[in-house]
Amino acid sequence: MDGRCSWCGTDPLYVAYHDEEWGVPEHDPRALWEKLVLDGFQAGLSWITILRKRDTFRAAFARFDPEVVAGWGEAEVLRLLADPGIVRHRGKIEATIAGARAFLKVEAREGFSPFLWQFVGGQPLQNRPTSMAAVPTETAESRAMSKALKAEGFKFCGPTITYAFMQATGMVNDHLAGCPCGAGVAAQAAPR
Repeated sequence: MDGRCSWCGTDPLYVAYHDEEWGVPEHDPRALWEKLVLDGFQAGLSWITILRKRDTFRAAFARFDPEVVAGWGEAEVLRLLADPGIVRHRGKIEATIAGARAFLKVEAREGFSPFLWQFVGGQPLQNRPTSMAAVPTETAESRAMSKALKAEGFKFCGPTITYAFMQATGMVNDHLAGCPCGAGVAAQAAPR
């Protein structure tokens, strides 16, 4: 595809992720939590590494069912630390379990999706940068989201991670101006 954002390269898995998922507005609370968790696991790694392990992550973390994961303890942490199909990092695993508990609290209080989407006023921000150099690594919105998530008990959600999450979940449309996917994403974001 001519004009596609260059960050996805030519790897078929990465290209499919770019073309079909990245930047598409997501409102399902469990899908949002899964993406937040995976972005946290990505810290210090490349996204393609996580993308290649995503199915194994889903199996290891009970399809990212927060009600199941919230009840886990040391036995499950040890099981996950022994799983070569995921990123075996104790802090990130424990953060996922704590994040499931925090998710349930936020979901019961106000809904996880509205809680997250408030940082962009409920509508995707349409940045459409002209070059990769023009894409920020964090913004005032991602800093506010990071601070709010941490206050709720989430971890591995600094402002750079939350900005990547906002891009992935369509809260921000950072497809380059010449990328054909950007217009499609913008159309999906239009008020209904």
